[in-house]
Amino acid sequence: MAKSKISDLFNRPIVAINLGLHSMADSIRDQGYKVIDLDWKPPMGDVPYLFVTKDGIDIDEANEKVVQKIKQARPTLVGMGLAKDVIPGFHDHLFLHAGPPITWERMCGPLRGNVMGALIFEGMAKDEKEAEKIAGSGDLEYAPCHHYQSVGPMAGVISPRLPVFIIENKAAGNLAFCSMNEGLGKVLRYGGMGPEVYERLNWMKSVLYPVLNDALQSMADGLDVKAILAQALHMGDEGHNRNRAGTSLFLRAMLPALIRKTSDKEKLAQVVEFIDKNDHFFLNITMPAGKAALDAAAGVEGSSIVTVMTRNGTDFGIKMSCMPDEWFIAPAPEVEGLFFPGFGSEDANPDIGDSTVTETAGYGGFAMAAAPAITKFVGGTPQDAIQTTLEMYEITFSEHEAYTIPFLNFRGTPLGIDVRKVMETGILPKINTGIAHKKPGIGGIGAGITRAPEKVFKDAFDALKAIC
Repeated sequence: MAKSKISDLFNRPIVAINLGLHSMADSIRDQGYKVIDLDWKPPMGDVPYLFVTKDGIDIDEANEKVVQKIKQARPTLVGMGLAKDVIPGFHDHLFLHAGPPITWERMCGPLRGNVMGALIFEGMAKDEKEAEKIAGSGDLEYAPCHHYQSVGPMAGVISPRLPVFIIENKAAGNLAFCSMNEGLGKVLRYGGMGPEVYERLNWMKSVLYPVLNDALQSMADGLDVKAILAQALHMGDEGHNRNRAGTSLFLRAMLPALIRKTSDKEKLAQVVEFIDKNDHFFLNITMPAGKAALDAAAGVEGSSIVTVMTRNGTDFGIKMSCMPDEWFIAPAPEVEGLFFPGFGSEDANPDIGDSTVTETAGYGGFAMAAAPAITKFVGGTPQDAIQTTLEMYEITFSEHEAYTIPFLNFRGTPLGIDVRKVMETGILPKINTGIAHKKPGIGGIGAGITRAPEKVFKDAFDALKAIC
């Protein structure tokens, strides 16, 4: 029996793993053998391991507090409202955006397009020319969504009269907010502008929003987002770029209340059809669910866990739990991906959006092993998806027991990006993401994969060293 097993071993096809430059494996490929290229580099030298702060705080104990707060969060969809009416501190000239703070002068094309389109949607400008003038006049206040308990996908603009979802973390009592998902292609969040964009937004505000909100108000306990997301991970989603199962589960859970509360059957049919045809609809619910969990974990002294990771198309920024008011910022990275017909990498804007809140909260790209089919949308192979998740365990402090991956024997997803581990291993967080055209007005042109820039983690680590 043993001899047979040894024979079987040597009769199997050879598969090489390449840890260096791709060109190093060319000779093996030329001989017809399969090669798996790992995106790896040696860890940085002279990286001290930080155990305790100058104030005597054990960093591991602080990190355990952070991940427990995230795990214990119970994000629940409790209602909807217009941004200016429900987001604390909002006012008529406030425009929130994805990513760290930025001025109009430094905004990328899709973010400018989103601001301009939002001005037209709001009725504050009659056309793009007037919108551009107002946007750069200094009359508007721009601020990160993250500063207002909110998240925005892609360019992420939340304007005063835009309907938003309201997520309550039932464990901690805090709220989080996010706009509704318009779908893919030429849509406002990708910087798309034009009559069809505003027509869709106005329908969403006049029909979709009130119908959904009426149904939600009739649900005494709201909608348990955590339970839906956990189930979706078992059905091939990862909660960021693949939300087909989550959207279906959301619609299934909402249907009884929608039917009872909507007397106009045509409106009901329109709402159901819109959600059914938009596989990304649930993304704008998973995002504030992650935000609600992470906000509850911010402000823990001595923790090296990242609680904010985001980008605005110009800059990439992170925050640590122990320094909730301090941004660490670097240029936004390029995205390697698949493009819609007629577009290519030369058209792509650098990485953009608050949707990295999903990876930060323990799903999204970190849970790609649960969603191998995602590679058809963002590129790569199913093995790449599995390898991504296995790699992310190396830089996270814990695993999320509520979010598990069937293929990995129901192992919990990687949770709690630890700045120390990123620096020790040299492994940077991997993100799957949409791609926006670099010019205002065009919209989404594809999806792909990128990594967080090293600089933000180096700067955060240096700040951590200063208190140790």
